[in-house]
Amino acid sequence: MAIDDTAARPDTAAPRRRASLSALIGLGPRDLALILAVALVAIAAWEFLPPALGVSRYIIPTFSQCLAEFGSMVTRDNLFGHTLHTLGTAVAGFLLGSAFGAACGYALGLSPLAERTLSPYILALQIAPKVAFAPLFIMWFGYTFVPGLLVTMLVVFFPILVNVLQSMKTVDRDLVNLARVYHMSRFAIFRKIELPSSLPNLFAGLRIGSTLAVIGVTVGELVGGNSGLGFLITYGEGQANTAMVFNAIGMLTVIGIALYAVVARLEARVLHWIRRD
Repeated sequence: MAIDDTAARPDTAAPRRRASLSALIGLGPRDLALILAVALVAIAAWEFLPPALGVSRYIIPTFSQCLAEFGSMVTRDNLFGHTLHTLGTAVAGFLLGSAFGAACGYALGLSPLAERTLSPYILALQIAPKVAFAPLFIMWFGYTFVPGLLVTMLVVFFPILVNVLQSMKTVDRDLVNLARVYHMSRFAIFRKIELPSSLPNLFAGLRIGSTLAVIGVTVGELVGGNSGLGFLITYGEGQANTAMVFNAIGMLTVIGIALYAVVARLEARVLHWIRRD
């Protein structure tokens, strides 16, 4: 007679789901509890300290006042439309700046002559403050999304270029020489040795670029945008609406965290052989 061992078999579906959630966000239950506790303490201090200290709402609005203004911004100021505009520009600038930065980094790494020739010009462009280009882009392209996109591309371009170029210089030369002994082509050496070796540095640059992308698009919208969260910050400043400014900054922070999380998750999947304690 067959024995029904269903009751004796442990239910592993829930642990697997919990493990998958922990792996997805990269944090354990204790970490999440600590983060939530700190957030609750910060919100409580934000809500009760300004009134207790006599700080005007035009200087530091309370958490509940920001929430009330958030609802008004959704219905009155098309907050989600402005957020999508900023998100789209940030993502596009991040992807284009990353592509150009990685391509230039690999090209310079493969050609020492090109690096020696172009390095002074790249250094000069890197030293120049990127924010200063925003008014110039506005004069060229008008009050459109293009200035914000170009500023975002500029601020993302250089960290990735520098990281990739540095990684190409630190490739194990013994492996490259061994590949040449076996008559591997230059492209094969790049694809099988140099490119895999550069991926950790590339993703480090991408993580930096994902945070800088939000700064770049915000600068473009602050200087001359007619939509986006940067525009809402300028509009809120003109209306002396501090809660609106707080909410716009909060939405920008959410966008930056989301971009960083996506890059970090992609890095964990691509560089799965690297142990992370």
